[in-house]
Amino acid sequence: MVYVNQNGKVIKETTASVSVNNRSFRYGDGCFETMKVVDGKLLFANYHFERLFSSLALLQFELPSYFTTDYLKGQVLALAQKNYHNKLARIRLMIYRGDGGLYDPQNHFPNYVIQTWDLNPANNKLNENGLIIDVFEDAVKHADAYSAIKSNNYLGYAMAALWAKQQHINDAILLNPFGRVADATIANVFIIKNGIAKTPLLSEGGINGIMRRNLLEKLPSIGIEAQETTLTIQDLLEADELFLTNSIYGIRWVKKLKEKEYDNNTAALIFKRIISC
Repeated sequence: MVYVNQNGKVIKETTASVSVNNRSFRYGDGCFETMKVVDGKLLFANYHFERLFSSLALLQFELPSYFTTDYLKGQVLALAQKNYHNKLARIRLMIYRGDGGLYDPQNHFPNYVIQTWDLNPANNKLNENGLIIDVFEDAVKHADAYSAIKSNNYLGYAMAALWAKQQHINDAILLNPFGRVADATIANVFIIKNGIAKTPLLSEGGINGIMRRNLLEKLPSIGIEAQETTLTIQDLLEADELFLTNSIYGIRWVKKLKEKEYDNNTAALIFKRIISC
């Protein structure tokens, strides 16, 4: 039996529900965090909750006094333990606005749902087989004040992931309105070119990823220059290496994009020196 936490109440997953008038159900009005628990510890908790509360402020939620980092962290870890998922698990904390119309939300209270899932131990290792990816061109990732948050409105990413599955590939790159790289379906994009690690600026439309932030801060400590810049598909095709990052698996190296094939020497070094430590 699997349990969820809905607004502080731990209930069976099958009994959780929201109103048909719920603004997140109707309009994607809210945001979420995907986090990782290892041996009862929530990894990068400070980064996650800093991003979450910044997103809630941007989305104009009104937070009750008890709605703090310590409160939410306690709720997350208690549910992981309840579900016996505290050894190695993926956590999803979703915040959503309540009932209301398009222009007149009845309240700005942060309703929430927490879910937990077991993770395969292989998740803690660098992928042996490189990913095969391509570019999804049917959706554009907008580059605006809201593009960096993990919004509950995930349609473009969902369609890109569905397309990738239909193409029998592992992931898809999404572009911004200028035809440049934003990110992938559930990950940020990095390249290695002439020993330098490069990733798109947040102003290019990608998610403000936790592992992205971690790598930008720590790569110089292992002798790798890190740059936030603009990247085109041509830049990816001319790169020495290409890898994807998120807080659940850390790094996954890409073997092939279109007809270009890559190795993983630097990605393996980064995984060893930063991710697996």
